[in-house]
Amino acid sequence: MATRIQEAQQPLQPAFVDLSDGLPEAVVFRAADVPADFRYPRHTHEWGEFVYSYHGVMEVRIAGQHYMAPSQYGLWLPAGIEHQGLNRYEVSHCSIYVSAPLTRGMPEQPCALQVTQLTRSLLEHLKSHAPVIPYAVPEQRLLQVLVDQLLTADVAGSYLPGSTDSLLSAVLTFLEKNPGNTRPLAELAQQFHTTERTLMRRARRDLGMPLSEWRQRLRTVEAMKQLDAGEKIESIAFDMGYATASAFIAMFKRLTGLTPDEYRRAEQ
Repeated sequence: MATRIQEAQQPLQPAFVDLSDGLPEAVVFRAADVPADFRYPRHTHEWGEFVYSYHGVMEVRIAGQHYMAPSQYGLWLPAGIEHQGLNRYEVSHCSIYVSAPLTRGMPEQPCALQVTQLTRSLLEHLKSHAPVIPYAVPEQRLLQVLVDQLLTADVAGSYLPGSTDSLLSAVLTFLEKNPGNTRPLAELAQQFHTTERTLMRRARRDLGMPLSEWRQRLRTVEAMKQLDAGEKIESIAFDMGYATASAFIAMFKRLTGLTPDEYRRAEQ
């Protein structure tokens, strides 16, 4: 049975979308601005959901795992998956609810999907021209085009995956609290009473990437928050542990495809 999904504070969409009896349309759009430290209730539903953050970083918790993606990605949640949306900082986000028949061909596991410029433009249009149910035929067509784009989107797993391994989880938590920490892997392993080889092996197993890559992704996400807040690039580079702004800019562009200045202009 579908669960009623509560609205976040300050909804962008003018009318509440009641989903307690199922989707009123084949594809439904909903957007909201939510304050820092906001949590949606845990819930599940019979349709797929694509979560996208216009501003800030939205997180989704699934079975103890955290899925996180900056604005170059969105999170795909298959039908029947219990999940909880949350955010540590203020965020503007939307959800695209897709009825089960239209999700054929979509990933069967939760994952991050890369957002193309066309998809982003469609989502921005829907944000500024939020359709009201019942949707007009042109609005239904626009939403179907968006679903078609999601069907062909590149899968990125989880942009910043977590781990249930007690050792690796402790290391990740430490790094999340200290994103600018530059301690080499060998010293980090010693701090947690393990070996460099053990950390490398568990990172590959649970994260699907070297811990060095995970740390750079973490810094990118943290840097985005500071860029959104208007901080200077030199200051952000220092906070993220880089000796020079140019080294930080090179890392940021490698991971996002944009320089920090380009990212900031795109978000404005």
